[in-house]
Amino acid sequence: MTTKQSIEKVLWSACDSFRGKIDSSRYKDYILSMLFVKYLSDVYAETREKYVKQYDGDLRRVERAMSRERFVMDETSTFTYLYNNRNDAEIGQKINIALAAIENNNSAKLHNVFRAIDFNSTVDFGEPKEKNAILKNLLEDFKELDLRPSQLDSNDIIGDSYEYMIANFASDAGKKGGEFYTPSKVSELVAKLVSPKENDRIYDPTCGSGGLLLKAFKQIPSEKARIYGQEKNMQTWALCRMNMFLHNVDDAVIWHGDTLANPGNIEDDKLMKFQCIVANPPFSLDKWDSGFLGDVETDAKGKKPKMSAELDPYRRFDWGIPPTSKGDYAFVMHMLYSLDDTNGRMGVILPHGVLFRGASEGRIRRTVIENFNFLDAVIGLPANLFYGAGIPACILIFRKDRGNNDKVLFVDASGEGNYEKCKNQNILRECDVERIVNTYKSYKSDINFTGEDKYSHVATLEEIKENDYNLNIPRYVDTFEEEEIIDIDEVKQNIANIEAELAEVQAQMKKYMEELGL
Repeated sequence: MTTKQSIEKVLWSACDSFRGKIDSSRYKDYILSMLFVKYLSDVYAETREKYVKQYDGDLRRVERAMSRERFVMDETSTFTYLYNNRNDAEIGQKINIALAAIENNNSAKLHNVFRAIDFNSTVDFGEPKEKNAILKNLLEDFKELDLRPSQLDSNDIIGDSYEYMIANFASDAGKKGGEFYTPSKVSELVAKLVSPKENDRIYDPTCGSGGLLLKAFKQIPSEKARIYGQEKNMQTWALCRMNMFLHNVDDAVIWHGDTLANPGNIEDDKLMKFQCIVANPPFSLDKWDSGFLGDVETDAKGKKPKMSAELDPYRRFDWGIPPTSKGDYAFVMHMLYSLDDTNGRMGVILPHGVLFRGASEGRIRRTVIENFNFLDAVIGLPANLFYGAGIPACILIFRKDRGNNDKVLFVDASGEGNYEKCKNQNILRECDVERIVNTYKSYKSDINFTGEDKYSHVATLEEIKENDYNLNIPRYVDTFEEEEIIDIDEVKQNIANIEAELAEVQAQMKKYMEELGL
């Protein structure tokens, strides 16, 4: 029986073939792609074997039955074929041809998923001799894996292993890793806070490898919902598509491109509306407006004009233009414009600066709170939760079904005791996630809930207004611990006792020295 542990063992062994030769931010694409091919091949082989037995070797009926399966393959694109040709001088090109065939034969589900990967790359692999040696080792490593459905100890094992490797590659890649992966418990927290429901459209405009989308999707027991996303990085987009497929989500709509300048999820020439939005956009993205300014004419001095609301055909920035150097609110406004007007819920992970930075961001923040009353909760997270970003982050919950609610929940979950402190990366535990979720549920269900001392506070909109729409959490949640009152008389007596003991020791030492003639 193939377990998650046995899969992970093989995957780490495969990593050894690349370490010291290719950066982990690159070789993850090769390893995860090969895992994907091995899985498809083993499923294909077992399914075909089943039909051969069922139809007594009638190959015409077998092939007809195989054509109706979830995906199709030809023999020259299977892992077995590649493994049997592992000593071929053109093995890199043979793998590329096999991947292209998988794409072409399953264009509706797997179009372009291997477009950004080249197993024949001299840039990554070096000279042919070295390249062939690496690829031979890789194929031999994966030969040890048996991924036939009948041999897997759970239905989720492949998807879980895939997520596990993505997480570990993100950790190893540091800052680069944070661009495509949100830690699992943080994703789970956001997903639980937005409470996805049956038949929801679930959307992530910066979806990375898709983990946050899948966490939200899995909150629905029936898994009856549609997934939508967009990712700018081609390699990460491909990881997301494969990740969806391995989690049996075949109908996910994942666009490749710049969400701000070229949003893919359009309906009737307008931004598509979603009931549930989750996101971890790149923190304070610099030059976020470059996609809008590419075709804009320069002035007489050769300078391009600044970003303006008129440059966006969807008019997402009528409330204000975020600073060029910090794109946080650009993503927030895109999501708010994409949120269903009736019951839209949105959870977004952002740097703490969005809570208090002034100028245009301050004006946008005021508009969102005062004019539209969309902000529902502000949750402060511990520092060092995210790969390559030691700064603390927060989660903002927005809802368009708040009605006349004039309160906002503030939670300070950043203090010690609210997370597990680890050497390189702090982590949220299950109990930490549940405490935050239960606090939010209490706020939503109990009209008399005012918060928990030194952890949460329910603020009125008037209170926020008095703070000039500054959302910095310490303004609302007092975590100050009073120092213990010191008894001065007791301290004086302790000092006197210590001095007396010291005098006694010194006298004794003097006596010993005299006896020794010193």
